[in-house]
Amino acid sequence: MANQSSRRSQSAATIPIALTIAGSDSSAGAGIQADLKTFSPFKVYGLSAVTCVVAEIPGKVSRIEPISPEMVHEQIEVLAKSFPIAAIKTGLLYSAAIISAVVQTIVDLGRDIPLVVDPVITATSRDRLLNPDAIDAYRNELFPIASLITPNLDEAVQLGADKIRDRKSMERAGRELARKFKIAILLKGGHLPGDNAVDLLFADGKITEFSAAFVRDVATHGTGCTYSAAITAGLAKGLPLVDAIGDAKKFVTRAIQNHLRWDDVHALKH
Repeated sequence: MANQSSRRSQSAATIPIALTIAGSDSSAGAGIQADLKTFSPFKVYGLSAVTCVVAEIPGKVSRIEPISPEMVHEQIEVLAKSFPIAAIKTGLLYSAAIISAVVQTIVDLGRDIPLVVDPVITATSRDRLLNPDAIDAYRNELFPIASLITPNLDEAVQLGADKIRDRKSMERAGRELARKFKIAILLKGGHLPGDNAVDLLFADGKITEFSAAFVRDVATHGTGCTYSAAITAGLAKGLPLVDAIGDAKKFVTRAIQNHLRWDDVHALKH
């Protein structure tokens, strides 16, 4: 028994640990459910701190109820005391009060842990998920402690970029956001027309492109969560940022190609 326990302990010590701080998606295609499912194939152990509970299905958000900021703080704090967290990601944070609680708790950890921020503002269905006052909290509190921000094109505009219509305006917007927030920006270009889904990383004064063939006729849900979680998993394993993004891009592309589909779900028709 002692030897078995010792082997388990040694094995656990080699498994990287990542924490997702995000909302719970009842359809399990986005939010903490998607993040935890993404960590597993990267052989990363996933922890979660829930910020809100979202009653939703692909294409429809029915209701959102937040968790108290105090409870969000407690979840992160107790996990950080018990696990050697190697990377953190945030998803839906819902309100300025929750963002402040998250930021203060991470700062109080006193550790230099990579932090990936997926600035979730609206759902794929266009339903608003973030309180209006929370965008300023993103800018002023969360972004300054982040390692990487991963906005899509719509989120980039809501964070202050000009309208993005093509590759040229995408590059201009990414440079502006990187200059404004002084942090690495992965601008996701999946909403632009074209044969390829192109994402651009703006870091250290350089632009790095990540491209994959655009998968047609798929109504995606939770790809941003999956993408940022895969990047976080790579960082938890000690990969350089560019390599973590490259692996994550391949992973999310395969996930879209191999998507599940239910053709006879009555709830999806209402």
